[in-house]
Amino acid sequence: MSEQPQARILIAEDEANLRLVLQKELERLGYRVQAAPDGEAALRRLEESNVDVLLCDINMPRIDGMELLRRVHERPNPPEVIMLTGQATVETAVEAMKLGAYDYLTKPYRITELDVRVKQAADKRRLRVDNLRLREQLARQSALPEIISVSEMMKEAIRLIERVAPSEASVLISGESGTGKELVAHAIHRLSGRSDASFVDLNCAAFQESLLESELFGYEAGAFSGAKGRKLGLIELADGGTLFLDEVTELPAQLQAKLLRAIETRTFFRVGGVRKVEVNVRIVAATNRNLETVVNDGVFRSDLLYRINGFQISLAPLRERPEDIEPLARHLLKQVGGTSPPELTQDAFDALRNYSWPGNVRQLKNCIERAVILSNNGRVTISELPPEVLRPSVAVQPSASSPAVAPGTEPAVAANASAPGSLREVERQQILAALEQTGWHRGKTAEILGISPSTLYRRLRDYDLERRR
Repeated sequence: MSEQPQARILIAEDEANLRLVLQKELERLGYRVQAAPDGEAALRRLEESNVDVLLCDINMPRIDGMELLRRVHERPNPPEVIMLTGQATVETAVEAMKLGAYDYLTKPYRITELDVRVKQAADKRRLRVDNLRLREQLARQSALPEIISVSEMMKEAIRLIERVAPSEASVLISGESGTGKELVAHAIHRLSGRSDASFVDLNCAAFQESLLESELFGYEAGAFSGAKGRKLGLIELADGGTLFLDEVTELPAQLQAKLLRAIETRTFFRVGGVRKVEVNVRIVAATNRNLETVVNDGVFRSDLLYRINGFQISLAPLRERPEDIEPLARHLLKQVGGTSPPELTQDAFDALRNYSWPGNVRQLKNCIERAVILSNNGRVTISELPPEVLRPSVAVQPSASSPAVAPGTEPAVAANASAPGSLREVERQQILAALEQTGWHRGKTAEILGISPSTLYRRLRDYDLERRR
């Protein structure tokens, strides 16, 4: 059983000699101790770092102990507070307890007595934090499937997950859209020593640049119009746990620099903030783009890549491991088909195996969901499969003629010998066909093609398909 981490103590005491003695003695007992000469300085320390127990004198300049206690308990997830005073009265003791103090000690007190109270207070806060995290995890928990696979490629990926998860190394997961990168990130977190802490995810391509910074780093009240109060960023919410940055190569250049600084120093500034915030997070990132290309093109910083790419796991596309199609299809049928899922006919299985799945597992899941909805008499035949699955010769695949293009990033088409026109024209026709199939719904079209929405928008501009004709 692993030892509990050292409790983090903050001493708010205006008497310098007593403050120094307390700090030295508590550090000798193994605590991590900070000190502040008054209530105002203590509040600043609480903003900059996490604290388990606050030792608080009552009579202090600027902000006294009682006011500090009030303000501390207005904060989310406050530390436990032990009040210290040389002038004890029943009234102040009762008031302190009503305001949420854990305990009340009268000077002079023995260090051994203080040690016992601090340990008890730290244990109480640890239990409270663990309970809060468990509640948050249950609230956020989704029906996450297991990693279903029989292929040697995925077995190797699982072996790498099991080896790297217990370490503190940053992990970069690469692979086409829909191959299960987020599932791998969850697995790494669950198998790590941070599994009891938070797993926080951010899709870097899902926000505008102006919103992405405040989402990742948070902001202070008044940082911009409409910022009425402080907002904690996702990196701060992941403190002690794992931060998963999906589509990390879509980060704007300015944020790349700020993220690099945060990873290197384990500190950052909220938007509009002037005080550093300390964090301890493990970075797991994912991308569907070619790393060499984005670095050479100046799209992504090489120094940030080295930081997040402490250990790389590459996921093979589904077309390169066709032996996984049948077990995945059976698993997905059970998952989406309810208590009595329909059965796939042999013809349907053959069609699934013969298709190249440009959208990988995500597209296969969409296909199975559609088939279940359309199924009759408990059977899924080829009639219930999407039209593109029955036309594998024009399936979307990475183009062999474009080695610099990242897997899954551009919807290139591997046309057969009888395909008319250039690859570019076939690619345009494939995108157009997917648009027509979804009624020009761009989000669904991107899913079918197995690419990110931002990539689809670029291709629509390239092919002059931004408006329905």
